Amino acid sequence: MLERQRRACPQVLGRCGALLGRLAGERCAGAQAELDRHRAEYLEAKGAAMLLKIRLEELTVLLDTYPPEKVEAHRRIRFDFLCLPLFHPRHRREFGLDPARGRPGPQTRSDLLLSGRDWNTLIVGKLSPWIRPDSPLEHVRRNSEAAMLQELNFGAYLGLPAFLLPLTQAENPNLARVLCAHLHTGHHSAMFWVRVPLLAPEDVRDDLIGNEAVPEGGPEGAAEEKTWLWWHNFRTLCDYNKRVGVALEVGADLPSGAAIDRWLGEPVKAAILPTSVFLTNKKGFPVLSRLHQRLVFRLLKPLMDNLESQTYEVFEKDPIKYSQYQQAIYKCLLDRVPEEEKDSSVQVVMVLGAGRGPLVNATLRAARQAARRVRVYAVEKNPNAVVTLESWQYEEWGAQVTVVPRDMREWQAPEGADLVVSELLGSFADNELSPECLDGAQHCLKADGVSIPCTYTSFLAPISSSKLYNEVRACRERDRDPEAQFEMPYVVRLHNFHQLAPPQPCFSFQHPNPDPTQDNSRYRRLSFRVEVNTVLHGFAGYFETTLYGDITLSIRPETHSPGMFSWFPIFFPIKQPLTVRAGEEVSVAFWRCATPKKVWYEWAVTAPACSALHNPTGRSYTIGL
Repeated sequence: MLERQRRACPQVLGRCGALLGRLAGERCAGAQAELDRHRAEYLEAKGAAMLLKIRLEELTVLLDTYPPEKVEAHRRIRFDFLCLPLFHPRHRREFGLDPARGRPGPQTRSDLLLSGRDWNTLIVGKLSPWIRPDSPLEHVRRNSEAAMLQELNFGAYLGLPAFLLPLTQAENPNLARVLCAHLHTGHHSAMFWVRVPLLAPEDVRDDLIGNEAVPEGGPEGAAEEKTWLWWHNFRTLCDYNKRVGVALEVGADLPSGAAIDRWLGEPVKAAILPTSVFLTNKKGFPVLSRLHQRLVFRLLKPLMDNLESQTYEVFEKDPIKYSQYQQAIYKCLLDRVPEEEKDSSVQVVMVLGAGRGPLVNATLRAARQAARRVRVYAVEKNPNAVVTLESWQYEEWGAQVTVVPRDMREWQAPEGADLVVSELLGSFADNELSPECLDGAQHCLKADGVSIPCTYTSFLAPISSSKLYNEVRACRERDRDPEAQFEMPYVVRLHNFHQLAPPQPCFSFQHPNPDPTQDNSRYRRLSFRVEVNTVLHGFAGYFETTLYGDITLSIRPETHSPGMFSWFPIFFPIKQPLTVRAGEEVSVAFWRCATPKKVWYEWAVTAPACSALHNPTGRSYTIGL
């Protein structure tokens, strides 16, 4: 019995040790689990505290503390302006219900936080995000109307240069009405930037690679134009007010090129790029993708410059124009005078409309280059320019050049010209009366004489540009018909526009004129197929000319002479913008009307809808002969 118990004792002790070890292990595991749980709770609390701190800092940056020292710091960083809400984004004011309506205390911070100069130049206001003037709920709508007017009026009081309004849906009539009420009742000059996403949030595709353009065609086409239609409807409700522009929000995904082109005709004042669209380069700095860089450059490049008055000096600095003229005269002299006659033959060259003499100088250089003899007549009717020509003749040209202070059409030349050279072309080729002037001087030309230029053709293209439309609308004159400004063309530097179709040839002229009647009246009907939904605001005019042989000049975009700036396009507006659907044709009838005393253009859109006839009988615009 004792022996049996002695043998069992180690076994019992072993089991007891194993049990104690298992109990100790379970206790340690439980303690570790408890420790892990406490640690997780600590990290969660710490994370929440950090998020709260970040949110508080964000709210501080948004509104609560923008003292002068912070504005100055941003100025030193070379920011052009700061965009921030004028009222706390979470401070929902009540205008209808008590007791919230009677809440005491100021609604926002004082204007004394910044100097008047800083408010006027550095701050762009933002509408509070909770304001929804087009809410279906009447109480929300009424409260939003009052809050929006309060914020707009406070922005006007501060003298802000601009105010940012979000466009988040298709129908915004009440937002437009409140804005128009503010525009028409206040004595302020602020711009209003309507924030429009390039693509609606619901149409951003998660399956696209970042920065990849949305494919053209299919359902994407309707999605791409959705937000443009939001904007188009809104600015139409605002009657194309020139103080209402676009702040285009660019996301990571970009639409097709055709959709982007549509925005080029809109008054884009700013581009909004979230930090999420930036990439990190090899040095760790944030950069935009090349697609985004190109887009921003196209949207924000300089806008239209009106060139109503130019001096001779500006045109004379054009190196391309006079180089081409010199080359054309050089080739003409070589063709007309064989090598064996170069010492005996003298070519008579008449420069018609000599101005201050650049074409005379080009003629003399061409003669030296060709080693041919010339006798030059510089014909100019402007008495002020004649003073300069006579000075050139006395100091430089000598007897080789004769200055004629006469109108080329009335001058009886002492001899026939082998070559007449002129620079009477305008932006629409014939809009500076080149046909009438050269036809009137054709009696000075020998039977086999040559004209430089010898032919020229005008071109037209339909364009969309609310910027140009508003510029024209603002040109109203007190003592004229209210719509007279829409019945005349404007020479412009086209930037902020969308060309809806390639240009087509309109009117052509040839010199010497082979037509014995010399009738320079013209009529042409042109049709253009438009591939996107858009708005027609008028037509851009260009020209091409052949100087001599294969020497040409052009301002048509497809064949533009590189580096030439003597001419900019011409713009023919229409009175009422016309909506054009994708696949429709725009048709225009164009007339050049000429009488012995004046010349004028008439035009009318005939499709997709008819417009009024513009400038009938030259009632608003003529060019006197």
